[in-house]
Amino acid sequence: MGKLDGRVAIVTGAAQGIGAAFAKALAFEGSRLVIADLDTGASVVEEIRSAGGVAVDVPTDVSTKDGCENMVSKAIESFGRLDILVNNAAIFTAVERKNFDDIPVDEWDAVMGVNVRGVWLGCCAAVPEMRKNGYGKIISISTGRVFKGTPFFLHYDASKAAVIGITRSLAREVGDDNICVNAIAPGSTMSENVVARTNWKGGNADATMQTRAIKRHEEPEDLVGACVFLASGESDFITGQTLVVDGGSAMW
Repeated sequence: MGKLDGRVAIVTGAAQGIGAAFAKALAFEGSRLVIADLDTGASVVEEIRSAGGVAVDVPTDVSTKDGCENMVSKAIESFGRLDILVNNAAIFTAVERKNFDDIPVDEWDAVMGVNVRGVWLGCCAAVPEMRKNGYGKIISISTGRVFKGTPFFLHYDASKAAVIGITRSLAREVGDDNICVNAIAPGSTMSENVVARTNWKGGNADATMQTRAIKRHEEPEDLVGACVFLASGESDFITGQTLVVDGGSAMW
């Protein structure tokens, strides 16, 4: 018996990297999965199915109301219910380090559109279905950078601080519906896109590693335990919280 047998989960940004790791871990514990991503999630779906799990691929732009409503509709159409939403989709590796006053307005808006509006719209679409069940788990991905005042990614860090604000406020609004709302704050994680950054692999990644109590690189697999815990019944009395998973870099 898995910890999530009978549950249905949506993971956004799950075609690769951290999102794919989340999706595969939730499927391993018995959840049926909707892989929601701008890119095709066919390979992740196939991997889950090959391991005996159940998953569908739903192309999704989380920055749009229609996109978020469609991914929830597909979950209901495919599986009849929705229990878990993991708001993982985000813009990070597509932006470069720059001073706060050099950030183009359109880049600021793009980051906020996915990282903040996407979380809000995902919750707006998912909560009505969770209310029908009298149960739900919403897990949104922030960053440990929020607690450290890291420079040169102000738009990204501001967007991820907003995720924590959404988490706390929404937890107050939906607690009576038996819906738990929490966040995970990773450190710099060696996902495919991060490793591919020529200005990150090596020097920057090694420098980040030295700020940790546990001095090694963080991998997507380091985050899946927190996600499964917050998605499972083991966390039914935890809400409005942010769990930092970064090897002890940010401590607060």
